[in-house]
This record gives sequence, C-alpha cells and structure tokens, in this order.
Amino acid sequence: MMDHARDLASLHDATERLLTAVAALDDTAVTQASRLPGWSRGHVLAHLARNADALVNVFEGRPMYVSGDVRDAEIARDAPRPLDAQLTDVRDSAARFQDAVAAPQDWSRTVELRNGVKDSASRVPFRRWAEVELHHVDLGIGYELEDLPEEFTEREIAFLADRFAGHPEVPCTRLTDGTRAWSTGREAGGPEVTVSGPAPALLGWLAGRRDGTGLDVSGGALPALPPL
Repeated sequence: MMDHARDLASLHDATERLLTAVAALDDTAVTQASRLPGWSRGHVLAHLARNADALVNVFEGRPMYVSGDVRDAEIARDAPRPLDAQLTDVRDSAARFQDAVAAPQDWSRTVELRNGVKDSASRVPFRRWAEVELHHVDLGIGYELEDLPEEFTEREIAFLADRFAGHPEVPCTRLTDGTRAWSTGREAGGPEVTVSGPAPALLGWLAGRRDGTGLDVSGGALPALPPL
C-alpha cells in the first residue's frame, strides 16, 4: 500500500536538497553537460520543471503532455536559461504540483501518464520523487547514487524490477544486495541469472545510470535491459 502523504513529504525534502545544491552553481555550470547523453544541466532542470507541470495535468484530468514533440520542444526551449530562472521554475513548478495534490481526491483511482502508462494516483508522488532523486544524480554535481535515501533506493529497485518483470528479452533474474532479493525478467522455472552487489550499484544498473561495474553475475552474462 502506497503512503502518498509520506511520499509527498519525502519528495519535498528531495526537492529542497536539489534546489540547495543547484543554487551553489553559476550560469556557466548550468550550460555544461549533465550525465545524460545530449543534455546539459539546463536540460535536466527544465525537464524537472515541465514534468511537475505535466503531473499537475494528470491530477487535473488533462493529458500529461500534449505530445512527445511538444514535451521535447519545451525542454529544449527552457534549457538555455540562466541559473536564477532555472531555480525559480523548478521551485515554482514543484509548488504547483504540491498544491494540485493537496486538493481532496480519490487516491485509489487510476490515472494515465506518459505513453499510455496507467497507475494508481497514490503511486504518482513516488514516481515524482524518483524523478527528483535520479535527476539530481544526473546533474553530476556531487550527489551520487550512494547518497540516495536507503528507503528510496530499496523501493526504486523494487519498482524497476517490477517494470522489467515478464519482459521476454530479459532472462529470469534474481537481484540481491546480500540482505534483500528481487526477481525480474521473463518467467521461468527458476532464475537463469543472479546479479548481486550493493543496492546503489543495482539501482544504477536497473535505472540505466551505470553499466553494471561493481556487480557480480552468476549463471550467465549481465542481462541487457531495455531503455526506460
């Protein structure tokens, strides 16, 4: 059962961490490359702001994005802005999202996200929390996967393992950090591959942020994961 109120509080804390870290940059640093191919830090910040507004659309019964092309164009438009404009936009859009979810509503209802993905409204705050945490790492400004809250890391591993569960191109795989275990990939009589290592390394691989270095693999090669 999702605790959306707790996730919203965690999201608020994550957003404040990101804003504090970004405020220490300057206009030049915002234009420099992020860890995401082809995106500057400005692209990452613009995406975070537009994603918050897109989720407001979801909660107010509108399509998340007008179209993929419009989404990409808005990010490209907003990416070159100076630091102050980026900070204001991320802060203000985060506040608009918090205002939207503060309205009385049925948290058990199903909502439609990007590309036709459907989920419970109660899971959207966690999805937004993941956007903020992972893109903070993507900025490449000193916040690493190892710095993520332990609760978030464990839940995001479970979320991504579930996302790849049943995928015909991913072998039946057991994931473990030595204490906890998750299953993913196509159904089979038993795990074909076991991938083990520290939780941040598992998350980095599942989220496409790391290439699997630091993970131990038995029963075959490290599975190739489809893009998120």
